[in-house]
Amino acid sequence: MLFPSRDKYERLIYTLPQRYSEIVSSSLHLYTTSRSTAIVRGSVRFRSGLELRVHEIVDFVAGCISDYSYTVFHGEERVRWYDPQPHPENPDLAETFPHHRREPPNIKHNRKLAPGISFTEPNLSTLIADCIALGDEPAEDDQEI
Repeated sequence: MLFPSRDKYERLIYTLPQRYSEIVSSSLHLYTTSRSTAIVRGSVRFRSGLELRVHEIVDFVAGCISDYSYTVFHGEERVRWYDPQPHPENPDLAETFPHHRREPPNIKHNRKLAPGISFTEPNLSTLIADCIALGDEPAEDDQEI
């Protein structure tokens, strides 16, 4: 799949609330930084109370996301984040290298595979699906002992 054109990517970004009933609001915007590049920045809020904060640098001539940071919050608590910082010392992450996510417990060091996250395809559908699934999980307070 080719990375979408600037127009198609903007359409994807600006129609998320119409395409996903679980999205309450989105403040995502695409800001042009040069003839070929743009920054996507903002957040997507879900009915579950989760918020996905997005920061991408997109190169439309090269057809790729050149850098990103995606963070999921519940209130002020960071519950998950995705980044492409390579960790070649961790063979468990090789399958999606360099893409991975961090999550509790010990969120700074608990790295997991990030299937569906890429530099060459839009990541928003994967991230939204992850947030919807995460929002459907029972909170620790709600689990039976």
